[in-house]
Amino acid sequence: MANVALYAAYASNMDPEQMASRAPHSPMRGTGWLTGWRLTFGGQDKHWDGALATVVEDASEQVFVVLYDVPAWDEKELDAWEGAALDVYRKIRVRVQTLDGDALCWLYVLDDYEGGLPSARYLGILADAAEKAGAPDDYVKDLRTRPCKSLGD
Repeated sequence: MANVALYAAYASNMDPEQMASRAPHSPMRGTGWLTGWRLTFGGQDKHWDGALATVVEDASEQVFVVLYDVPAWDEKELDAWEGAALDVYRKIRVRVQTLDGDALCWLYVLDDYEGGLPSARYLGILADAAEKAGAPDDYVKDLRTRPCKSLGD
């Protein structure tokens, strides 16, 4: 059996269709909550015209995540998509709460400063991805109403 790791997606990779194109051998396993962490944005990305999604520790917060079974060959593809070799994102191990109990997973965190606003387009993609993955309505609404950069800001 291939070595399979559990990946927790909290940004655009929450969208099962996007993940199928980026990591076609990585089925969705379920969803959960990254408790004690907060979704935030940082750095600056020219492609997205704004800050990128990341998570930081915050005891009073939680982040909705989508879990995928990722074999090693798909993990390499995701690393390339996420810029892990370029030190844009780095991988860490976290514990995710699911309906079946806690799961040990890995995820990407931005290797940059926290702060800055995401573009409206990027934030919309994150909200759509969360909605497609079955995030609670209030979580999706919070994503859709977060401060962001409009075109031309």
